[in-house]
Amino acid sequence: MAWRTVWGHYPSQLSGGQQQRVAVARAIVGKPLILLADEPTGNLDSKNGNAVMDLMNELHDEGATICMVTHDPRYSAVAGRAVQLFDGQVVDETEAEREASAEHLVETDHGG
Repeated sequence: MAWRTVWGHYPSQLSGGQQQRVAVARAIVGKPLILLADEPTGNLDSKNGNAVMDLMNELHDEGATICMVTHDPRYSAVAGRAVQLFDGQVVDETEAEREASAEHLVETDHGG
């Protein structure tokens, strides 16, 4: 992720995607033991979304627990465990072998 484009700017001068990337960087820079991520890729294109997922995978590999909310099935597939909710109720729960990276994900923006 290119940081030169955001350095020295106020939050109001950044795009939504740039603000999202800065928020993710601030959340992971301290190497937290637990990370709560609500749509961490929501305002990002697929390239930057994959980069965020790779950073979160690295953090997980270092021992962090990550609880992520996403509506994007590409990113939920990266998780080792997925819980699907509908109207506040658990409707599906799966555990899978976690992918090593987000590189296998489609490189196109899904538009949602």
